[in-house]
Amino acid sequence: MSDDLPRSLKFATVWLLLGTAVFLGLQWQQREAKKATFSAVGDVVEIRRGDDGHYHWAGKLNGRRVEFLVDTGATGVAIPAELATRLGLESEGTVRSSTAGGEVVGQVVRADLELDGGVRAERLRMVALPRLESPLLGMDVLGRLHWQQKDGALRIDLRPAAGSR
Repeated sequence: MSDDLPRSLKFATVWLLLGTAVFLGLQWQQREAKKATFSAVGDVVEIRRGDDGHYHWAGKLNGRRVEFLVDTGATGVAIPAELATRLGLESEGTVRSSTAGGEVVGQVVRADLELDGGVRAERLRMVALPRLESPLLGMDVLGRLHWQQKDGALRIDLRPAAGSR
């Protein structure tokens, strides 16, 4: 029986090392894939469509890292109510919003928004909605930028659109 312990220990160690190598490899692959979905060169940001078929634009709300789902069908920025609570955003009133899931009542809040690549908006008005899964980046921000969608990529020129200064 004493011979079985070292052999079992060796076997477990090999599997542990293989599992660790696979885990680290997957983490590296995910990090590389994320880098490939976002690039910023000069005044141009390019976001490639994610595995879920949507465009995601990372940034910050009041200094906290968040990932926005780019939603050209949304009038404005919407965030989960739980996120607004965690950020300590105060309600400026309620508003009814039409969503894909129907009409909901949300809270009007303001926060500083900063998107990777250099887009910034201070004290941006947004709506905090219950049961929203992730922050949505709407046309109140996107409409200030030149952007086009082509071949699975969203290309954004960060110079303000004419008439939006």
